[in-house]
Amino acid sequence: MRMIWKLIVFSLIVSLAATNIPRKANASIGVSAASAVLMEQSSGRVLYEKDAHTKRRIASITKIMTAILAIESGKMDKYVKVSDKATRAEGSSIYLKPGEEIKLRDLVYGLMLRSGNDAAVAIAEYVGGSVDGFVYLMNQKAREIGMFDTHFANPHGLDDHEDHYSTAYDMAILMRYAMQNKTFAQISGTKVYRAPNPTEKWDRVWKNKNRLLTKYPYSTGGKTGYTKRAKRTLVTTAKKGDMGLIAVTLNDSNDWNDHISMYESGFNQYDMTEVLPKGKLDVANKFYKNHLYVKSSIVYPATSKEIGLFSVKYKLNKPNSDARKSNTNEEIVGKAIVYLDGRAVEETPIYYQNGTFKEKKKGMFDFVKEIFLSVLGVNVNG
Repeated sequence: MRMIWKLIVFSLIVSLAATNIPRKANASIGVSAASAVLMEQSSGRVLYEKDAHTKRRIASITKIMTAILAIESGKMDKYVKVSDKATRAEGSSIYLKPGEEIKLRDLVYGLMLRSGNDAAVAIAEYVGGSVDGFVYLMNQKAREIGMFDTHFANPHGLDDHEDHYSTAYDMAILMRYAMQNKTFAQISGTKVYRAPNPTEKWDRVWKNKNRLLTKYPYSTGGKTGYTKRAKRTLVTTAKKGDMGLIAVTLNDSNDWNDHISMYESGFNQYDMTEVLPKGKLDVANKFYKNHLYVKSSIVYPATSKEIGLFSVKYKLNKPNSDARKSNTNEEIVGKAIVYLDGRAVEETPIYYQNGTFKEKKKGMFDFVKEIFLSVLGVNVNG
């Protein structure tokens, strides 16, 4: 019976592999932007960059920070009273009226989809107590998430301050952080949104300015920007298979096509590779043997040439004999570090479980399923 299964599986692999040979793009990326970055979302690995750390004006992609701070305030369903100052904001607008009350949630949609500068000021005044108070929160959050070459001076990105700037890399860091929030990801990827308009007989209907949502099939979200001094700025996200990418361009007259070009290059050249599967770890140490495991697998984007350059090292604490005597079910006793060509790129905690660690055994169905998914590319990019 076992032999029959093996023959069936072998036949399936041969027939499927013949029509599913992965193709890798070798062409290098070329973009018109003054600065650009292509980053893989889960790992933060930079797959492409061009002058990515130069400080530049960023225009309305500033509003990514404004949106995530509004969402994290926990007040999305609270009503905001719009001030006169908010309605006088220059540039793009969702045409708020002085004194009207509107949900913070609707303001964030107007901010992200239509780039409303009036919405940005209304959000800042409500969440931060004042525009200056909100700007303080923006810069505080920037430091927290690693945007070390960024300084915010307003919540909308208008050219009204000389010290309002960021870099392509920092904006990718911000988008990576923001996309981990489900509410932000949903808003960012919304094509059309309808918001109540209490002073009129019709609702406000906002269409997203991000053309990639309809132009590129793998697009999942983003934010547009433009001022006379910053020129065109754009941050977008895309997902294909299990690979999520972030593209950023600053001062780019051909940004839509450049983002598609970067995405296609990234998806074609890289695959998400499981370097360390979750579960039991095999170690020679007698004390730790059959007791160690990792809760999360380590998956990292790599080209076909890089697959053989991965290595994993375990750094374990000195064995503590009291651990076996304690009632603690598990504890962290070290970490697993993944190296790519000798450089550390990812790590995950190693856990010690009191009692022998047992994994669920995989049956023949699981084995065949994994082979099918692997050959068809379901669990890898594509």
